[in-house]
Amino acid sequence: MAKSLAREQEFSAASAPAIATGRAIDLVHLARQSLSDRALEVELLGLFTRQSEQIMERLASDLSGSDRRWRHDLAHTLKGSARAVGAGKVAMATEAYEEALYAGRNEDEQARCIEQLSACVREAQAAIKDLLPEA
Repeated sequence: MAKSLAREQEFSAASAPAIATGRAIDLVHLARQSLSDRALEVELLGLFTRQSEQIMERLASDLSGSDRRWRHDLAHTLKGSARAVGAGKVAMATEAYEEALYAGRNEDEQARCIEQLSACVREAQAAIKDLLPEA
């Protein structure tokens, strides 16, 4: 248990620069994650772009008709993907949405979280497009 907590704190510290800089994508974090392998960075950013599009489409669908656990699982997947590429704002917005789901907040509050998350995802995708115009 202590090892797990230590790893979580270590991971949080590793992702802090993306949050602290306010950049849509923390390139230093991405380079660390990919061991500075440019081809891997391109692949990870492409995967994040496609996955975030798919997940956001699904999350933006009918809020009242979806299973809360299913929505949480999608959000959790997006949060992990965002952390992997250094998209700190997306990770934070996803975490806020997860908390809204856990707390059982109403559909309006969940919709506001989705709107904020969507804005962060669009910002990250725009940054990726600037980095990889061919993507």
